Amino acid sequence: MSRDTGPARTPAGDQLPGTLPDALRAELSVFRRDLHMHPELGNQELRTTAAIRERLERAGLRPRVLATGTGLMCDIGTPDATADGRALAADPTRPLLALRADIDALPIPDTKKVPYASTVSGRAHACGHDVHTTVVLGAGLVLAELARTGALPRPVRLIFQPAEEVLPGGAPDAIESGVLEGVGRILAVHCDPRVDAGRIGLRVGPITSACDRLEVGLDGPGGHTARPHLTTDMVTAASRVALDVPALLSRRVDARAGLAVTWGRLASGHACNVIPQHAELSGTVRCLDLEAWRQAPDLVHAAIDEVATLHGAKSQITYVRGVPPVVNEPVTVQLLHSAMAARRGEGAVEDTEQSLGGEDFSWYLAHVPGAMARLGVHPPAETTHRDLHRGDFDVDEQAIGVGVELFTACALLDGDLAD
Repeated sequence: MSRDTGPARTPAGDQLPGTLPDALRAELSVFRRDLHMHPELGNQELRTTAAIRERLERAGLRPRVLATGTGLMCDIGTPDATADGRALAADPTRPLLALRADIDALPIPDTKKVPYASTVSGRAHACGHDVHTTVVLGAGLVLAELARTGALPRPVRLIFQPAEEVLPGGAPDAIESGVLEGVGRILAVHCDPRVDAGRIGLRVGPITSACDRLEVGLDGPGGHTARPHLTTDMVTAASRVALDVPALLSRRVDARAGLAVTWGRLASGHACNVIPQHAELSGTVRCLDLEAWRQAPDLVHAAIDEVATLHGAKSQITYVRGVPPVVNEPVTVQLLHSAMAARRGEGAVEDTEQSLGGEDFSWYLAHVPGAMARLGVHPPAETTHRDLHRGDFDVDEQAIGVGVELFTACALLDGDLAD
């Protein structure tokens, strides 16, 4: 872990307020399981939004639903933070510290045999967004109590963002709704089944990759399989595009950029003795480097056209921009490190590698400094790992308390950092 920026002041864990009371810990587990049972897809998170809003209002706060109709934001420590007009104590001249959670689920079935399995067919919280939501909610409830005692050094904004799983993500719409107005720094966590619960993974610089979507249509004259020389052999053309385009790109981009095209679908033809006239491929374009990501559409278009033309096919390409890499800012990474060390000791922090997964948290970091931490959710006693985006994905729920206390410590220690 880089320490070039210098550590924030970190009092011993037992001297730092903002730990999670047992009663709230139990309530948050129930809340997370309720979300898990009722997953909602991007921009459809009406029940989820209502549940978050109700709990925040019950705590005397004033959440505001985003202009998109789902998702919400809620300030703590600002003059208008409470429903009854009481200003929760914090320095109103300081920029807000934002805590962001994503609230949507995935369109895959839940295959777990647990009492809190999804009750919605073909929908599951298989990426941990129910945990992210519960962590930010819990942190907000704890920080509101700290603010009432005058222990919160700066105002905090909770952001519950919809549609992270829908390219290019719900973050741009949330930003358009004003969630970053007055924000000086933003934090997020993402569940990591490779990291044991009770620990976090941190990295300075890129921690996720860029991710775009690619759709390719190929066309040409088909015909009888007895006379391929009179046709465009569409199956061969599609196969060569699938194989040769990634190979070409690997020689046209610096290998350190990690630009990779990976196909998820290839379809062509209906009969064994008919050369088809059309083929389709779809996949993703992922990239570790921001500059290479900016160049990727032109490079990918050129490579596909080149291979298709070589085999006599005409190509139609739909390139859908997704998200750039999440690039963690060094000072904010140090804040997360110091906060976790204050709560659980230096041994609870580990280095993490850059993932090829995409995350729309990156859009926030184009506007304000911030960082994402990997939140360990793997039960330490288990030898197997249930990966993200699988129907059997689940978490060790002690991770909820870890995330809450990480964020509350960040809110307290952030007062020691220069904005």
